[in-house]
Formats: sequence, structure tokens, C-alpha cells
Amino acid sequence: MRYVDEFRDPAAARALLHRIEELTDRLDRPLRVMEICGSHTHTIYRHGLEHLLPERIEFIHGPGCPVCVIPMGRVDDAIWLARRPGVILTTFGDMMRVPGSQESLLQVRAAGADVRFVYSPLDALPIARDNPDKQVVFFAVGFETTAPSTAVTLERARVEGVANFSVFSNHVTTEPPLRAIVNGGETEIDAFIGPGHVASVVGTHAFDFLAEEFNRPVVVTGFEPLDVLQAVAMLLEQFTSGEVAAGRATVQNQYARVVRPDGNIVAQKLMDRVFRTRDTFEWRGLGWIDHSGLGIAPEYAAWDAEATFTVPGVRVADPPACECGSVLTGRIKPWQCRVFGTACTPTTPIGTCMVSPEGACAAYYNFGRLDRDTANAVTIRD
Repeated sequence: MRYVDEFRDPAAARALLHRIEELTDRLDRPLRVMEICGSHTHTIYRHGLEHLLPERIEFIHGPGCPVCVIPMGRVDDAIWLARRPGVILTTFGDMMRVPGSQESLLQVRAAGADVRFVYSPLDALPIARDNPDKQVVFFAVGFETTAPSTAVTLERARVEGVANFSVFSNHVTTEPPLRAIVNGGETEIDAFIGPGHVASVVGTHAFDFLAEEFNRPVVVTGFEPLDVLQAVAMLLEQFTSGEVAAGRATVQNQYARVVRPDGNIVAQKLMDRVFRTRDTFEWRGLGWIDHSGLGIAPEYAAWDAEATFTVPGVRVADPPACECGSVLTGRIKPWQCRVFGTACTPTTPIGTCMVSPEGACAAYYNFGRLDRDTANAVTIRD
């Protein structure tokens, strides 16, 4: 396959669905499958895959939305930086409307702060060079997917001696929150659809712990409809073959056109050089998780915003009405939140799950799953 249309071919989808139905008929119980990544959530609901699959297969949404997991206090810290005299704050466009405790970066910019969105952290370096009298800060977010680009930027800033540039690092890693969810026991999960873009950096072996320690099968998956359907079929085969019952769950690679077992070794070495694992880091919905965040290594302290500025670091609780944390950990569906689609919409977001392009609430709202009845009423027909 070379073109997107081939990954959305109706005939191929029908063949996969037929195979899935055959395998599902051989199950002795329903299966709950967590798609870790928010991009998979949007693929599932954009294309109506949840209604194409047998009712015994249920998707559970995971903590893989990089914008959603950033706690409100860290957003407030970024807003504090943006308000410093002589600071230009740069970040991805995803972060501009994410609500802090009082306002968003977009509102701060409207009030006069110099806040700019960039497509890559590397775009912030020319801004720093063009404004030598300013301090340019990049508000970095994301899992191992985006961390390498931040690492490249820090390395280039060091080599080129760009002294008025720094990074406010909020990069996080994938394994610790998954461990917290499985160990927590509040969300029943039988199998995982693994994030293909994270695995392109860390490799499929990074998810071996789920199979080896918890006997949960994983299929690392691409982001087109046929990718997801094939991943579901591969997971079902592990259950119907008796491998999972025998304690022999494995990690499989559906996304072999991109992902390798060992990942991108060059990117991993650069990340190891530029970042250091924090002792602990706060996650929305999961609280403080040990060894889950990436701070900047001491050798790059001159380009670390948390070393350059005395960032307040005040922790802020989510609004009581917002249940974004429960959505992120798969405990509830978005329409089960009291403010979903009423007080909380994409234009008036209360939580990050509604404003992020990878958020589960945004997927449900944008693709018509506004409550239990309408979610069940949306059907896909030949």
C-alpha cells in the first residue's frame, strides 16, 4: 500500500470485519481494548469503527493525548512565563486554548503578551536570533514522539550558542502511566492498541512489560481505519488461539511499515543525552507518578527555562465539574461527564480533553457522540 485511499478501502474493511466477527464468535467473554493514543481515538470515531465492530468489543480511551495529560498548574506556569517582561513564549498551536486556572495562552496573548505558536521547536530558534534583546521560551509538551525534536533544538542552541533561548520541558514518557492504570485496578483492560508514532521512537520492545508482567496483549498500530481493524483482528487471534489464557500474551507490530522493534536508536541516544528523568511528575487524572517526566540535563542547564526563571510551580486542582482525568484513565466515557457538550465545548473548554485535537471529548463532540442515545444512534451502513 502506498496511498491513503488504500488504507480506507471498503472491500478490505469488509474482509477484516468478517474475520473479526468470526473471531469474536469464538470468545468466551467480551473484550475491553484500550487505545492508548488520542489519534487512534479520533480515527475510531471519525470513521465510525466502534459501530462496525461486534458489540462484544469495547474501546476504552487511554492517557496518550499529550496535551490532555498536562496538569493545570503547568499551564499556569507557562502563562506566568509569558507574562514576564522581555519574554516571547512559543509553543505548539494545540496548547494555545488549553485552559489554565484563570485563562489560556490565547487570552494572555490577546491581553498583550508575546505568545506565538510554532510548528516545530526548531522554529523558535530563528525567533531568538531575530530578537537578541528578548528571552525566547519554548513550552514543550508531548510523549517520546515530540521529545526528539526538542532534543535536536536544545543541541542546536548549544552548538550555535543561542543564549537567549530556553525550553520549559513538560515531556512525559509512556510506560509509567500505563503501569499506574493497570496496577490501579479501577479500569478493566484486556488488551492494548499501542501508539505507532511513540513506537517509531522507542520501538515495540518498550511495551513488552504489558505482555510479560500483566499478560495483556499489545498491537502497535498505524492510524488509518484498516490499521485499527487489523490490530483488533490480531488481538482477537491472541485470545482465540489460547495464548493469552496460557499466559503467553505478546506484543505485535501491525505498523511494520514505520516501526521497528528497537525503534530509532539515534533519537533515543540524543534524548538520553539531553534529558534526565524527573523523580516525579504530575499528570492530569493520575496525580504524581514517579520517573514519568523528562527534565533537561544539567549539561544543558543554560537552555532550561526552569533554571533561567524562578517558575512558581504552584499546583492547581482541576475544576470540580471537569472529569477529564476519569476520561483519560478510561473510567468513564466523555458523555458521562456532567458538563460535556453543555458548559464544556470546543469553543468554551473547561478541560483539556475537549480542546485538544487528540482529546477523547473532542472526538466524541466533533463526531456526534454527544450522549449515550446519540452515540448508539450513529451507525455506518454500506
